[in-house]
Amino acid sequence: QVQLVESGGGLVQAGDSLRLSCAASGRTFSNSAVGWFRQAPGKEREFVAAIRWNGGSTHYADSVKGRFTISRDGAKNTVHLQMNSLKPEDSAVYYCAVGDGVIISAIRAKLSYKYWGQGTQVTVSS
Repeated sequence: QVQLVESGGGLVQAGDSLRLSCAASGRTFSNSAVGWFRQAPGKEREFVAAIRWNGGSTHYADSVKGRFTISRDGAKNTVHLQMNSLKPEDSAVYYCAVGDGVIISAIRAKLSYKYWGQGTQVTVSS
């Protein structure tokens, strides 16, 4: 059984940083894409960032480009999302997701991802 567990969320002030982690059990991330999505109250779940495990290409939403960095740790089978210069509008539940055989043109699409974590809350106060 595949399980994804996110950690690292919390309450911070605008301008602060957080690092989220996504650890997988029951499978490795090989040959997959790992994405981070977020959902604020009353809004659709939206793409934040993704990394293709093989090759390491990274992709970001325009709203986080230059502030967030996604990375992988092969030894720990973990993906991190480093979030800097946080803004109140970054407040949301952040979800980690894994998809197999995800093509670049679809890497931002929720439907490309089969496995999802339970989410971790990030709250940024002004």
